[in-house]
Amino acid sequence: MSSTTDKIKGLANEAVGNVKQGIGNLTGDEKLKAEGKAQELKGEGQKTVGDAKDGIKHAADTVKSKL
Repeated sequence: MSSTTDKIKGLANEAVGNVKQGIGNLTGDEKLKAEGKAQELKGEGQKTVGDAKDGIKHAADTVKSKL
C-alpha cells in the first residue's frame, strides 16, 4: 500500500471511529463507544505507517541525490 493510501484509510477510520464514539455517548452504548475508540486508534496507526513510509522514501531520495 502506498503512503497516501495508508493516510487516507487512517483518516477514514479515525472519522468513523469518532462518529461511533459520539453515537455511543449519545445513546449510552458502551460497546459502540469502545468499537469507535478501537477504530480511531487503528486509523491513527495507519496514518503513522503512511508517515513512516514517507519518511523512508524522503531519506532514500536524499541519499540517492547525494550519490
